[in-house]
Amino acid sequence: MDLFAERTILTVSRLTSLVREVLEENFQQVWVEGEVSNLSRPASGHLYFTLKDSGAMVRCVMFRSSARALRFRLDEGMSLVVRGRLSLYEQRGEYQIVCDYLEPRGAGALQLAFLQLKERLAAEGLFTQERKRPLPTLPRRVGIVTSASGAAIHDILNVLGRRFASLELLIMPVRVQGDGAAQEVARAIDDFNRLEAADVLIVGRGGGSLEDLWAFNEEAVARAIHGSRIPVISAVGHETDWTIADFVADLRAPTPSAAAELVCASSEELSRRVEELAQRLNRAMGSRLTGLNERLQGLKRALHDPTLLLGHLGQRLDDLNQRLENGMEHCLHRNRERVGRLEQQLDLHHPSLTIDRLRQQVLLLAERAEHRMTAHLERLGRVQGEATARLDSLSPLKTLSRGYAVAERVADGSVVRDAGTLGAGELLKLRLHRGSARCRVEDTFTTPPA
Repeated sequence: MDLFAERTILTVSRLTSLVREVLEENFQQVWVEGEVSNLSRPASGHLYFTLKDSGAMVRCVMFRSSARALRFRLDEGMSLVVRGRLSLYEQRGEYQIVCDYLEPRGAGALQLAFLQLKERLAAEGLFTQERKRPLPTLPRRVGIVTSASGAAIHDILNVLGRRFASLELLIMPVRVQGDGAAQEVARAIDDFNRLEAADVLIVGRGGGSLEDLWAFNEEAVARAIHGSRIPVISAVGHETDWTIADFVADLRAPTPSAAAELVCASSEELSRRVEELAQRLNRAMGSRLTGLNERLQGLKRALHDPTLLLGHLGQRLDDLNQRLENGMEHCLHRNRERVGRLEQQLDLHHPSLTIDRLRQQVLLLAERAEHRMTAHLERLGRVQGEATARLDSLSPLKTLSRGYAVAERVADGSVVRDAGTLGAGELLKLRLHRGSARCRVEDTFTTPPA
């Protein structure tokens, strides 16, 4: 009996495919809780992690399309409740949960996302009090970023119309909840800054749940408020509602109506303020005028008779004129004495006296030079005579005059010093005391002949 005929043999790929189909058909939605470990965030945007408890672990994956909808940041060690379907990753033969929803255990996802973003932006310094700008005292134009159909815009318009009806209002209608609402709010803030269309901005909406207010907890809105050159008042929800926009804004209003009251004072308040300032100005001007009048009276009392003052000044002028004349006379007398002394010194050092003295010195030096030159020439003559006598005594001509001769080879003109170097028949030139002679060698002797 053939054993293989009764068997169904599966490939590994087929087996894993069947298991995957069984898992996906029977576990289309499961809820699982556990602790996150081995978290990985590749560049693809997917999330990979392990969900574990004290007894087991299971691999989880959340694809980018679902991960982008997360309101909070997934961290290592976080306790989660996940929703998804079971599947099998065939390449490794591992079953896994394909997650489409994550929820922090013990805290809502939105609340955790709010706390995480708040902590991160605070660390960057977006909430610091030093960067918050004061609101303009008398704004001309107020920009409003809110829904055109909500209660907030009606509250703001009613309050501003009642308090300061001549104020110019510019409304940028946006969605304040739902997908894309945060981007619209951020874009409206940027547009107001780009166009420089307002002196102050009110950004907000009426009350609602955390989900309804979530657009004002988005990072895009926080960044737009932080980058705004126009001061921003955040007016979101009710007095107990706090959003990220409230922390970043230059001023937080508990309600939209309160924001309208904060943006500018009422006409009655401004009138009272002007009256108070006018009264303070009048009092200050009166006090100043009184002080100046008292100072003027004091100066008048201190002012003396001009005639007497001019008399004193004339007397002072005469005194100074006399002192000037005396000083000039004394200075001239002192300069005359100095000029006389300089003339005497100049006479003693007259150039003609110096020239005569130098002329005598030149004549004396010339006479001395002549004597020395004569003596030197005589000495040189004697030396020359002695050298000539010595030279004459040592001259070869003197030797030749005593009967000696100098033998030179005719061929090359060399002087013969050794008879052994001569050959018979060689021509020689004999240099005598007077003239010379040519001769031929007949024989040579190495020793003088007897």
